[in-house]
Amino acid sequence: MRIFLVAGEPSGDRLGGALMEGLKTLIPDVEFDGVGGPLMQAQGLASRFPMSELSVMGLVEVLPKFFHLKRRISETAQAVLDTNPDVLITIDSPDFSLRVAKIVKADSKIRTVHYVAPSVWAWRPGRADKMAKVIDHVLALLPFEPPYMERAGMECDFVGHPVASEPTATPEEIAAFRNRFDLGDAPILLALPGSRRGEIERLAESFSGALQLFLNDHPDFRVVIPTVGATTDLINSLVPNWPGSPLVLDPRQVSADRAGADKTAAFGAANIALAASGTVSLELAAQNTPMVIAYKLNWLTQKMAERMVKLDTVTLVNLVSETRAVPECLLDDCRPKKIAEALRNVADAPDAQQKAMNLTMDRLGRGGEAPGLRAARAVLDRMRIDYA
Repeated sequence: MRIFLVAGEPSGDRLGGALMEGLKTLIPDVEFDGVGGPLMQAQGLASRFPMSELSVMGLVEVLPKFFHLKRRISETAQAVLDTNPDVLITIDSPDFSLRVAKIVKADSKIRTVHYVAPSVWAWRPGRADKMAKVIDHVLALLPFEPPYMERAGMECDFVGHPVASEPTATPEEIAAFRNRFDLGDAPILLALPGSRRGEIERLAESFSGALQLFLNDHPDFRVVIPTVGATTDLINSLVPNWPGSPLVLDPRQVSADRAGADKTAAFGAANIALAASGTVSLELAAQNTPMVIAYKLNWLTQKMAERMVKLDTVTLVNLVSETRAVPECLLDDCRPKKIAEALRNVADAPDAQQKAMNLTMDRLGRGGEAPGLRAARAVLDRMRIDYA
């Protein structure tokens, strides 16, 4: 069996790597082609070009790279048509992925699967109908998403979220982390301003100002900033202006396993976190770390979002748990004073989010089969392919 996969950013690479591992478990002779990052490459993918070229978010950020991305869309779609795989699996990055799928569908009968349902429940509800013209099957991470996709005419399976099956830090690992970085018994505040350059640059001033106000009242807290390799230099250039002499975790200085363990231990050791909107809220919930979510967009993108977003929360913990337990400081509220006030409230009542975080993890499949294997089964079952 030959499978062509396309991922456009680190979170998609993570999903793709687990899916490929699951597929190899079920059908060992599977062959892979496509675009992906280090985790997918570790499973046997020779990426046709660096995945980092596709990791762009927001209208304003995309415009300067428009023609390059358009060329990559054409190249990727032509590669799919030339190799004629049994299935094309696109992973998240819908603005790129669905354009590739559209070209492929126009010129072939190749089956198309998209991993990660677009947030049609939050904004752009018409996207599901457009997506149904080029996608046959959707793999959903969130339990409430299948009805939206099926209503538009696509097959859809909830396969669980990978964060629910990842290991949590043990007390011994947390103690070793604290000792290695000379943190002692100090309470820890995680600062997580995002994984993309654009969002880090947008959020840096608000985060820095909020931390200063919070640390004025809580001077015993240590600030820890986990990073991804592509943005570590940017973080290092910013933090000299941040209060509290933050500890920056640089994954480039250690092995991949050590970097992953340090991040997990940092999340487990933290008393509170200030984080950008995104999947990171689920990672924090998995480690029982109470949080404040803060986010803002470029002016033009923000004005579009204000007209299109249909929900009163963007935090996945709130959505999955059907609560509003996690405080948010979004768009015009993403200001130091507002964020610092929210941090103080969470620090004063750190257990207030516990029930919502536990419910979220349970609903995402904690304790069940690994999501990558569930996703692999869903792909093969829908194609009616026998496997061991």
